[in-house]
Formats: sequence, C-alpha cells, structure tokens
Amino acid sequence: MSLALIAGQGDVPRMIAEHHKDAGNAPFIIVLKGFESDWVRGFDHEVCGIAEIGKVLSTLRAKGCDTVSFIGNVKRPDFSSLKPDLKGVSLLPKIISAARRGDDALLNSIVAIFESEGFKVIGAHELLDGLTQPAGVLNSVAVSDSEKADIQEAYRIAGAIGELDIGQGAVVCGGLVLAVEAQEGTDEMLRRIARLPVEIRGTEDERKGVLLKRPKPMQDKRVDMPTIGPSTVLKAAEAGLKVIAAVEHAALWVEVEKLKSLADADGLSLVSLRGNGDWP
Repeated sequence: MSLALIAGQGDVPRMIAEHHKDAGNAPFIIVLKGFESDWVRGFDHEVCGIAEIGKVLSTLRAKGCDTVSFIGNVKRPDFSSLKPDLKGVSLLPKIISAARRGDDALLNSIVAIFESEGFKVIGAHELLDGLTQPAGVLNSVAVSDSEKADIQEAYRIAGAIGELDIGQGAVVCGGLVLAVEAQEGTDEMLRRIARLPVEIRGTEDERKGVLLKRPKPMQDKRVDMPTIGPSTVLKAAEAGLKVIAAVEHAALWVEVEKLKSLADADGLSLVSLRGNGDWP
C-alpha cells in the first residue's frame, strides 16, 4: 500500500501521518487549500485547491500512491467561488448535484470519483488502532437510568436526522430534545446548548443531558465518521451535559486517554453503545 492522506483540519490527520511515519511508511499528503496546518511541513506534500481534481489525481499518480484516505474537517465550500481545473470543470456539475442532496451524497460522489480512477479508499479508523472503541462505559463516571433513557431518545433523534442527511448528533435532556446538529457542527451546537435557560438543561454543578453522535444510517464509514475530541468534552462540560455517547466502532474517539481524563475531571460519562443502539 502506498498511502496518501487528503487532509483537512484537526488532530486526526496529523496523528495518522505521524504514526505511519514512525512505522517507516510516511504517507504523502494532499493539503486542501485553505485548510493548511503547520505539521504538514514535515511530510512530502502538495497544496491543491478543493476543485483542482485533475491536479490531485495526477499528483497522486506521480507519487505512486494507490490508496487514499479523506481525513479531517473541511467546511462545505461556496461552489460559486471555486476555481476548478479542467478535470474539475467536467466533474463539478455532478458534485454540485450531489451536494444539493446533502453531505452524505456529496462525499459518496467524491469517493466514487477516486475509485473510478483506480484508487482504493480507506477510512481513518483503518489506519490507526484505538480511534474507535468497543461497547462499554469508557471512563469512571456512572450513568443513571434517566440518562440511559436520554441516550436512547438521542439515538433515535440522531438516526432520524441522519435519514434526512442533515447531521450526526443530537442533545436530549430529561426527554426534551434541546438541539440537533446541522451544518454548524458539534462545537457550535454545544455552544447553543450553553446559552439555553438553565431550567431546561444541566449546569456544571448539576449535570444533566446527553450528547449522542452516530453515523447516518446509509453513511459510508470510510468518510466523515462522527468524531469526539477534547474540544467536544470541554464544550459539553461547559454546556452542563452529563453524558457523551456514540456507537461501537462507529465514531473516532480522538486521544481517548485524554478524553477519559477530561471527562472524569468534569464529571461526564463517556459511553459507547452497541451497534444497534442498545446499552452495552
């Protein structure tokens, strides 16, 4: 396998790149213009515009890459402002059409382009052990029966918005849906929760409520897997939540030992549900 990472922002691209470099198999990095990070300077890389598809493909072939992984956060672009190359011009109408149906359709169309060009596409979780977690309570903070009920309701709601290709996360407190995730992302959703009246949410002194993230029901798990990182725990704590939950081997728990330490310190439970949403 000759690996290339098509990298957005966040810690996961760096972690995977450094892991493979330490193992003697440093990946080539395609850095998307506008999403550059300092760590890529230590790797062979090329900066490409998000619509420079021809440049990306030709560069990957020139570097001998046969496997690619799309990793990191990339905000949905303003398609009218993109500057495609010739290959991008031919493919952009198809991509824009898919984007109108939602993020899942957009990502699937991009994966299909690379597969049709002969590249194998793999997920971040296949490149670094420990990014996903088995079913269980991951840290030392216990979960009450009422919180388990909120988890199940949040699982149902997140599945419903996923069916509509809206988002991957939901927040439920005392049976009340406080928020669902859309284009703003998890961190902004949690900031909204922190601004809600304390009568309907938890506080840092009396934690209540659940954040649950799960893949969309028809999602290709090789791209855009739900991610829970240190900022998720910190913002959930600021919002007064008690539980952060995901599904076994269907979420990226970034720096999981750090997550456990942060959650224990703030009194949050970290839970990985069974694949069908059942309590572990």
